[in-house]
Amino acid sequence: MASAAEQLASNLNFAAFAKAEDLKKRIWFTLGALLIYRLGTYIPMPGINPEAFAQAFQQQSGGVLGMFNMFAGGAVERMAIFALGIMPYISASIIMQLMTSVVPSLEQLKKEGEQGRKVINQYTRYGTVLLATVQAYGIAVGLESGANIVTDPGWFFRISAVITLVGGTMFLMWLGEQITARGIGNGISLIIFSGIVAGLPSAIGGTLELGRTGAMSTGLILAIIVLAVVVIGIIVFFERAQRRLLIQYPKRQVGNRMFQGDTSHLPLKLNTAGVIPPIFASSLLLLPTTAAGFSDTTQLPGWAGTVLATLGHGQPLYMLLYAALIAFFAFFYTAIVFNPKDTADQLKKHSGFIPGYRPGERTAEYIDYVLTRITVVGAIYLVLVCLLPEFLIAATGVPFYLGGTSLLIVVSVTLDTVSQVQGHLIAHQYEGLIKKSKLRGGKRGR
Repeated sequence: MASAAEQLASNLNFAAFAKAEDLKKRIWFTLGALLIYRLGTYIPMPGINPEAFAQAFQQQSGGVLGMFNMFAGGAVERMAIFALGIMPYISASIIMQLMTSVVPSLEQLKKEGEQGRKVINQYTRYGTVLLATVQAYGIAVGLESGANIVTDPGWFFRISAVITLVGGTMFLMWLGEQITARGIGNGISLIIFSGIVAGLPSAIGGTLELGRTGAMSTGLILAIIVLAVVVIGIIVFFERAQRRLLIQYPKRQVGNRMFQGDTSHLPLKLNTAGVIPPIFASSLLLLPTTAAGFSDTTQLPGWAGTVLATLGHGQPLYMLLYAALIAFFAFFYTAIVFNPKDTADQLKKHSGFIPGYRPGERTAEYIDYVLTRITVVGAIYLVLVCLLPEFLIAATGVPFYLGGTSLLIVVSVTLDTVSQVQGHLIAHQYEGLIKKSKLRGGKRGR
């Protein structure tokens, strides 16, 4: 079966793509949904003075607010209806996943299958509304504290701003779910991906302009390009890396026939958590600075100003917290998406075993042992990929879009989407082969 799948994958071509009508519909739906998202990042929030806001944003764009703007697809610098982006939903997902590990009732819901997941998803949506409301109100108050940013400050502006921003976030959450269900790839990841890619041309153009004016040397620009290529190659290598555990199945007798025992492999990805850890870490670091980004820092308490300064992009505390959060979520999310005990039980149920380890608890312990150690390597890889370019950005002042986190998101989402496209094409070709075999069988019967 595996060799047949590999042969089909190698024979994928444009002719097969042209015949896959369902896949083309999914791709067009995904592109249409992302186009709607991009249009929404240009619809301004009412009651804002664009010129005064642009000046205020320019003063803050070099810090964490620039990261938030990247994840929001440039909607923050235009203060569009999608300025909050999808981050409140991601933050709510983090909180719910943490709670499912510590709250027994939620843990039980998680084990109830599809119905339990629907309830948890509904709780996540409620949490998204709550977080988005708090953040939107903080942004509204912060905008009012700026000089001439809001044309008519007051409760009417605050309420309208909260409704607009929360509505934009909820629409993006719904749009992401629709892309996942009816399109190609993970909808939430693709929304973040499209926002980053949309800003890449202007960031690259800005870097080249710095080189033209002499503000940045040609050698440094070439070094940045080489670094980006090397980082992309590292990401592709580690995202594809696996530890394959040998699985054996005993001989079995069916009637009077004896079937030879089969062997297969249990693939354990080096980076099981994927792109989730840096996104989760970034969203948590953004929470305390979202509302304060536009406010006058001179009016803040002394301790608040110190915290904001130390959490600035490129600061040592920011780097330390970012690395710690990435490592934590690498282990945490891996523990959520892969349960060694359940895997061992499934192997035992189907009479499979790992040579040298008894089925059941000993197999689960061995899988957990291997998974923990490769996750250590995966976490180190994520930290290095996300932080090494950040140190260079802090030292050289190159655009944030060339950072490790953005490259990791772009490459990982691209690999995942391409894999799903190949999966649909393979399934389509299998369906075609089955239909042909049935037609041949019918003709022979006649």
